[in-house]
Amino acid sequence: MELFSTGTNILLIIIGFGVLIFVHELGHFLAAKWARIRTEGFAIGFGPVALSWRLGIGPRIGSTNEAVVKRLGRPAIQCTSEELAAAGIGETEYSLRWLPLGGFVRMLGQDDTDPAATSVDPNSFNSKSIGKRMVVISAGIIMNLILAVVFFLAAFLVGVKFNAPIIGEVIPGEAAAESGIKSGEQIVSIDGEPTRTFADIQIAFAMSSPGEELEVMVKDPTTEKTRTMEVLPRKSSLTGLLGIGITPGSSATLASGPEIDDLIRGELNALGLGDSGIAPGWSIQEIGDTPINTWEQWANAVDGADGRELQVVWAAPDGTTVTAGMSANPMMEILRYPDVMPTSVPNYEQGLIGLTPLVMIDSVSASSSNAGIFQSGDLVMRVGDVEGPRSAVFRATIQASAGKQLELLLMRDGKMIEVNATVNRAGQLGVLIVPALKQPIIARPFLELGNPETGEPNIKTPVASLGLLPLTRITAVGEKTVTNWADLRAGLREATAEAASAKTQATVTLDIVNPTPGKEKQKVTVTLSPTDVANLHALGWSPPLSIRYFDFLWTTLSADGNPLTAIAMGFNETRKVVVLTYLTIFRLAQGSVGVEQLRGPVGIVHLGSRVADRGFMYLIFFLAMISVNLAVLNFLPLPIVDGGLFLYLIYEKFKGRPPSIAFQNAAALLGLMIIGTIFVVTFYNDVMRLVVGG
Repeated sequence: MELFSTGTNILLIIIGFGVLIFVHELGHFLAAKWARIRTEGFAIGFGPVALSWRLGIGPRIGSTNEAVVKRLGRPAIQCTSEELAAAGIGETEYSLRWLPLGGFVRMLGQDDTDPAATSVDPNSFNSKSIGKRMVVISAGIIMNLILAVVFFLAAFLVGVKFNAPIIGEVIPGEAAAESGIKSGEQIVSIDGEPTRTFADIQIAFAMSSPGEELEVMVKDPTTEKTRTMEVLPRKSSLTGLLGIGITPGSSATLASGPEIDDLIRGELNALGLGDSGIAPGWSIQEIGDTPINTWEQWANAVDGADGRELQVVWAAPDGTTVTAGMSANPMMEILRYPDVMPTSVPNYEQGLIGLTPLVMIDSVSASSSNAGIFQSGDLVMRVGDVEGPRSAVFRATIQASAGKQLELLLMRDGKMIEVNATVNRAGQLGVLIVPALKQPIIARPFLELGNPETGEPNIKTPVASLGLLPLTRITAVGEKTVTNWADLRAGLREATAEAASAKTQATVTLDIVNPTPGKEKQKVTVTLSPTDVANLHALGWSPPLSIRYFDFLWTTLSADGNPLTAIAMGFNETRKVVVLTYLTIFRLAQGSVGVEQLRGPVGIVHLGSRVADRGFMYLIFFLAMISVNLAVLNFLPLPIVDGGLFLYLIYEKFKGRPPSIAFQNAAALLGLMIIGTIFVVTFYNDVMRLVVGG
């Protein structure tokens, strides 16, 4: 259940973000006061003044300058400190401005955008010693780091909930599956660095050096034994970051919430359990006499049943139980493309002996522009000019049509329907696709399989010589009728049972219906090698409900109430985030982290509104990380941010004079262009994430 409403979440994160900006500017302000520098303004936000307050004037809608002009005949900035004091008016205007994208402290003789704005007044910024100016410039960054330590300390004193470092789903064909990492195992360390949360795992892989293997230590939950392996992270088509193809571990409790309840009920209806009473929030209690606590335990029980129906005991939150018979889903082979695929799509398919199922629309996002075009259960017969597209080809075709209209041929309830769909600028239709395993119709068959990443030689598939057309329907294997891919797998295994025992090749007959105008029927003979036969009989079974419908397994990072431990954890976490922020910038330059991963204020608010659902302490932890990021980014050696100004002071210390006004003007213009570009890119990324639900 959500802790806060979405509106409250957004308000909380805006307030929190405002606090971080306020603390940063407060650091500059207090340091300026300490250095006896006259401060003209203390502002949160940029642009026109929304609300303001000045000593002796009071609160105002808009700026206080009009009131100062009425009393003294000129704006406060043109008056001396003595004149303002004599009139009982404060020298500083405190303001909230309309663009909540940062803040600033305006000091006499210092203007980031106008290096020529110096002053001979003894209370001006440029009249102070280099040491004092360094303190003033760096004070905002120091305050952000102090605030981060305080927030981390508070979070760890109470305890912060994170995804446990337990592996949930191991995605077929990805690096983890190839390395033998299994669902339910715990990743203990990566390159010797302990992993306390699943976020530690994701960060370690995402920030790894491209092309370099990592040493991963995993622990078996049953035997407690550990083993170590070398794993090469690859760029994920879903996140755009380096990873190994794993998801966080899940419990045996169905998730609940407005975004997933309808999906779970739809899956339960499809399994014939719509009237059973089982609903979001219910838990699998046991299978037979075996207690079940995690999704991985359920998956093992399902695989061990070898396709037999299982009696599953479900428990409601109030203790009510229901026993329901549930059957497993047969697993398919992983068929790898022999050619290099676009990095944004998987380079493998699920299928059997070189045959792959069609693409099926599983669900349509409510925010999708195609919500009225696609329906759950639609089979994709053609996309663009590609007949019977495989899943990866379908994704690649959609992405290649970003921002355009695309024609598709669908089969819905046995009828062919042509539609024109809108592909958004992110190259998405706003739909979830799955293999169409309920229809024994094939996509374009594989003629060869391979793996260009390993350099292994390509091998021909058993069906390579048959000349099968995409959209061919398979109706029988030998004497067994085929109505879906489960039947096809069962028929192939039955027909090759003797060959599997003898470890020899096998010959199998398929009855097919061609997708030609006359729908001609035909028998074709397939010869399977001993390896093909062994692969068929090694296939297991998966649960009828995906791991994505279950709650995560959680772990709590806590100092157990010990303030000293919390302080140590806070300093350590601050150090880690500082290093990670610099590493992210470095990986951005290397290309393993894309600019599409960058977030601006809109993205931070959007992400923070979702973070707030995980509890108040996680929100505090999140704000601590953002505070560290603000400190690091502000101290980068870029013109018009604190790091660039600090470099100018170092130059002045060694040269005896500041950089020339011409240089500072050019650098300020360059800095504005860089920051403006970053703002535009991050704003675009943020908006696109909101549009496509990312």
